[in-house]
Amino acid sequence: MVARPVMKRRPILRPTLAMLAVGTLASLPAYAAEHITLRNGAEFDCSRREPLGDRVRLYLISSAPNSQADANYIEISASAVVRVESIPDPPPPPVVPSPKTSLAPTPAASLTPAEMTQMLARAGAAHNIDADLLASVVQAESAGNPLAVSRVGAQGLMQLMPSTASQLNVHNSFAPEENIGGGTAYLDRLLTRYHDSIPLAVAAYNAGAAAVDRYHGIPPYAETRAYVARVIREFNRRKRATHAQ
Repeated sequence: MVARPVMKRRPILRPTLAMLAVGTLASLPAYAAEHITLRNGAEFDCSRREPLGDRVRLYLISSAPNSQADANYIEISASAVVRVESIPDPPPPPVVPSPKTSLAPTPAASLTPAEMTQMLARAGAAHNIDADLLASVVQAESAGNPLAVSRVGAQGLMQLMPSTASQLNVHNSFAPEENIGGGTAYLDRLLTRYHDSIPLAVAAYNAGAAAVDRYHGIPPYAETRAYVARVIREFNRRKRATHAQ
């Protein structure tokens, strides 16, 4: 992965991010990713549903690499839906004691919510990415544990692999701000690569861009599909909470 200068594409946070929770969030009845089964046997994964009288609009988790978050939807008769199932969260990411905990600064293990919020806000502002999306990725990756290490060796809040951390000039993956900075830069590259499609960028963050490109969309891996749903669910939950304040 070759580093490139950060592109100042727009002066504010990415507008596409809001498409997962557009308009008046309180008016939308479903925020969690769901598996929809129709009377004719067709099945769909969608990020949310929107009722339209006797019809319903299903916003699909896109499998097209150039699609926008709210551009991929279908409208059907509400009576055609026979079953709606929430896509379950995957098991929490495995966390084992880190062999390199000596690298972590002392405050890392006791990172406060306020400190985390400030770090995410700084990283989001630097890359024009909604801090709520970053927080959702952190939650899915490490549940906010700066010392998390996965079975395959991914490290820190945003679970950077050592090779990826090196390419991003992250010298200590257990230093929270450095890890968030590297993970945000990586997510920024993926959002740019997939034209700000959040489902595709998040899928690539989990399974790798090569897998997304190979399948021309979200790979058919149960873990990756559940991961994308988990991030979207957390992102929508945060947006709904903000709207309710």
